Amino acid sequence: MPVVEPESKRVLVADDEMNMRRVLEAILRREGYDVVTAANGADAFAQMNRSIHTVITDLKMPGLDGMGLLRKLQTDFPEVPVVMITAHGSVENAVEAVKLGAFDYLEKPFEQEQIRQIVAKAMRTHELARRDARPEEPFGRGRFRLIGESPAIRQIYAVVEKVANTPSTVLITGESGTGKELIARALHENSSRHGGPFIKINCAAIPKTLMESELFGYEKGAFTGAVGAKPGRFELAHGGTLFLDEIGEIPVEMQVKLLRVLQESEFERVGGIKTIKVDVRLVTATNRDLPELIAEDTFREDLFYRLNVVPIHIPPLRERREDIPLLADHFITKFNDRLRKEITGISAQAVAVLGSYHWPGNIRELENLMERTMLFCEGPQIEGYDLPPEMGHGGTTPAAGSAAAWLTTTGTHSAPPPLDDVAATHPAGPGGGGPATPPSGPITLTSLPAVTSAPAGSLKEAVRAETERVERGLIMRALEETNGNVTQAARKLKISRKSLQTKMKEFGLRDRESVRET
Repeated sequence: MPVVEPESKRVLVADDEMNMRRVLEAILRREGYDVVTAANGADAFAQMNRSIHTVITDLKMPGLDGMGLLRKLQTDFPEVPVVMITAHGSVENAVEAVKLGAFDYLEKPFEQEQIRQIVAKAMRTHELARRDARPEEPFGRGRFRLIGESPAIRQIYAVVEKVANTPSTVLITGESGTGKELIARALHENSSRHGGPFIKINCAAIPKTLMESELFGYEKGAFTGAVGAKPGRFELAHGGTLFLDEIGEIPVEMQVKLLRVLQESEFERVGGIKTIKVDVRLVTATNRDLPELIAEDTFREDLFYRLNVVPIHIPPLRERREDIPLLADHFITKFNDRLRKEITGISAQAVAVLGSYHWPGNIRELENLMERTMLFCEGPQIEGYDLPPEMGHGGTTPAAGSAAAWLTTTGTHSAPPPLDDVAATHPAGPGGGGPATPPSGPITLTSLPAVTSAPAGSLKEAVRAETERVERGLIMRALEETNGNVTQAARKLKISRKSLQTKMKEFGLRDRESVRET
């Protein structure tokens, strides 16, 4: 088996001064980075691609300057951190750039250690951002730029509408790749603060020793390398929203200071004595179980209650499979434009394969897969055989009884078979005599029999109807196998108990006499 080389970390340096480009390139290469250089913003943007992980650009350049480059990168490469380099007289412009979405800025002259620290933080931020759903372009499709019409997503829409224009803190929870930043942006953009800055920081990307100066800023001489004063993220977010992602990674000693800012809206810079007051709406997110961290004494309970005024939980993609056709259609439209393709849609067979996959990387994984598939797709639409083998479609045609076979050929289906018939498809032994004991372990789509006919209608309607039919059948079977125990059935289905209860209510299964909550 060939050895897969780790992906190199690449930095694009844009500066109209040749000496500055050479100095930055030398420093970064000594740190092990690949470096690409450009003499102006237009040349830098022309060289941009997915292999660039961080951009360092001078603020003032002829033609397309640093601010112009930042705006173009935010549209086409929103996950790539942009670091601004500025002279002393233009620091205010660099601060404004950070408010508009730049990752950070460096003031000339700077120390080599400053470059190392900022690029290391930027690289770590980019690595973490690649796991989450990408922010969509302004005026993108979907409500609040979100794609989905499942009950769970509609509930999130309702919460965003109610709390967006309030000062209340919001805690967004969910696995990596579910789109927590999209919710944070929706809260900001639909509030009276939408004209103010939206400042984001991934706490997991910041070394613990730098966390305080990152959040609260520092004064000149506060520590070695502090050659000038610098505002922190709270100051930069004044009048707008501060989004702290991975809040569970903040060290305990810093949690005390964060709590004070939430209570009093004031703080001091590192090395400073002047108290600074700010008006900031705080939104936080995490993929960790904060109550569990509280039990382990690694997260303060009083801070948790301050942050958790409005909780929003984003379910993983495997718990809202009915949104997959809408997401797939959205990504086809998006990548047709970006990749200059003319894919007209996705076949029912391919949708079924996507629907049967577990999606550990959630929406971000689906997005990456759709981009890769469209790059190599030769036909007018995506077929099951265009998807990578790890999706489990079994080659050019779906295997009989596999998940892909649920939506094959005609695109029409019959009603789900009775549970007794499902059990009969798993005979007790080689002779197959008598009804069998249902198989133990997790319930999956592949454990149900294939069907061959269904109602006519649009592809989306057929897929939605089939998804609901399959989900209902899986839930009924899980409840049958666990004698109506909801907790055990949820465990078998590999979804949360709350999600199962929601689905049962949706399908009218809550009132069955045999259902037990525990």
